[in-house]
Amino acid sequence: MTVYFTPWETKQDLMENAGLLYDEAGTFNCVAKGDLVAIKLHIGELGNPNYVQPFFVHDIVQRVKDAGGKPFLTDSTTYYRAQRNNAHDHMLNALKHGFGMAPFIVADGLRGENYRTVKTKGILTEIEVAGAIAEADAMIVITHDKGHDLAGFGGAIKNVGMGCTSQAGKLRQHRTVDLEIDESKCIGCGKCNEVCEMHLPEIIGDKARNLSPKCMRCPFCRDNCPKGAIKLLHQENFLRALASATYGVLSTFKPDKISYVSFAKDITQHCDCRPDPGETVMKDIGIFASDSPVSIDGAFLQMANYKIFNEAYNVDCMLQVQEAANLGIKGDVKPKIKTIITEDL
Repeated sequence: MTVYFTPWETKQDLMENAGLLYDEAGTFNCVAKGDLVAIKLHIGELGNPNYVQPFFVHDIVQRVKDAGGKPFLTDSTTYYRAQRNNAHDHMLNALKHGFGMAPFIVADGLRGENYRTVKTKGILTEIEVAGAIAEADAMIVITHDKGHDLAGFGGAIKNVGMGCTSQAGKLRQHRTVDLEIDESKCIGCGKCNEVCEMHLPEIIGDKARNLSPKCMRCPFCRDNCPKGAIKLLHQENFLRALASATYGVLSTFKPDKISYVSFAKDITQHCDCRPDPGETVMKDIGIFASDSPVSIDGAFLQMANYKIFNEAYNVDCMLQVQEAANLGIKGDVKPKIKTIITEDL
């Protein structure tokens, strides 16, 4: 399977090259006249400057309209309590970041209550797919490639598996990771409770305990423990859960109704989910287009020095891609990459 690519070459017209890229990849072949087309993107946590630039999204919206589709921008609410935890705040966040070029429909409802539970394969047996995603006729998945504290990197698979599921689905995926507190190291200082936005760890008998089923296994308590008493175990399960959830999301669409565009620019240490994305860890690469989340993420990993993420987060970024392929999601882990630039004309 071929992934189409245009380099982030600022000596050329990137918009023109992106258009050539879409034409070669057949990005909008998934859109039929009258289709309700979900344009799945991550608008970035409020204050994070590294989301996909709105003028690229505006162009994609127009191309969906030109193909006869009815586009709407969409993303689901977050489980954690930040600026995108409910539909009202999420939509305001979208407007502040410049995404007013099409209706913005929060995929899983006002408070994450709108979802369809579907069967899936892999480490999960079922997953809660956001309602607006499950009801859409077609989808264009716009992804910003970057690092991620648990997954190693966030690409198209994470954008679909995590971003197209409800709060319940997000929690289900995160709970595949285990949390352990070493009592011999814990001094009962309460720092873990302080940094947890839900204040889930409790100090019982001068020792920390976290038995809450609401805990999403984020790394904040671990990273802020002054004694290193908290560990996340089986972190690789999270990568498998992303692939499993992606399989469930894709099962709600007919074949060949999804296209993927990934922007490997401003490749930062942390995810767009945070207002503090961290340092830029590698040079801008370019834009990828494919009809497979496996292939488009595999292409990015071929061209990126992803060992930076492996070493930083103690995971193998390739695992989520390989797991998705193992589950039967179409695509190649190491696809052919065809470069498209204006000079090709």
